Amino acid sequence: MYSWDDPDDRVAIAQMNAELRHVQLDLLGARCSTDRLRLRFSVENLAQHAERDLLRKAIGHAVALSDYYLSIQKEIPEDGMPLSESQFLLAVECVSGYLWEQRDAFLRVGRFLSDTEKETLHPFFSYSLLERVRLVELRGRRLPLPPFYQKAKAMGIANLPEMTHMASLTFVDVIVFNEQVSERALFHGLVHVAQMQILGLERYTDLFVRSFLRTQAHFNVPLERQAFTLEARFAAHPSEPFPVEEQIRLWLRERRY
Repeated sequence: MYSWDDPDDRVAIAQMNAELRHVQLDLLGARCSTDRLRLRFSVENLAQHAERDLLRKAIGHAVALSDYYLSIQKEIPEDGMPLSESQFLLAVECVSGYLWEQRDAFLRVGRFLSDTEKETLHPFFSYSLLERVRLVELRGRRLPLPPFYQKAKAMGIANLPEMTHMASLTFVDVIVFNEQVSERALFHGLVHVAQMQILGLERYTDLFVRSFLRTQAHFNVPLERQAFTLEARFAAHPSEPFPVEEQIRLWLRERRY
């Protein structure tokens, strides 16, 4: 491990940070290119019509970079949670209560998965899970921000997830789509259903809130990162099944949440 007390180490640290600045610029360029791609073409069109080799290589590079930088993030000393333990427990209670309330509100208007959807997704999810999930399409409407967002912002919690910009949100076993149901957004939502089912809602919420408060970034929460990773794997190789619920249990055993 480097030490600022060693002159040679100080030179190496300076070189490391200089290279990191170059990497930051390169990654910013890659992000801008990806944003242009995202704005022009839908996920479904890319998954179905992009050259397979190009798409697989792009996904492979992105996943490798994500894994590398997230492994570094885990080693960064924590600054401490911005909330006291009592405030944290209250935050977990607010989030889990909100998830249950929304679940109950949308359950009665949700539809079950179609036979076609079940046939497509059964190689990835257990049939018992697919049988209980309900889907809701808002079609032109957007979910309002949760009532506790204003209080959270007043407490200094920033970068709260922009729910109105998300394709779907999962409330226990009900997936609500801000627009229409898409295959990829449905897969993402089902990953969260499986996570909540295996972990239990209280533990899921505890892990999610704790990780979010530590990283201050929705996409860096391991539960969310896993959902995006598995979603991307499904989109790239829809004909190559893998058991999502086993992946969740594996991450749980390895304490990756």
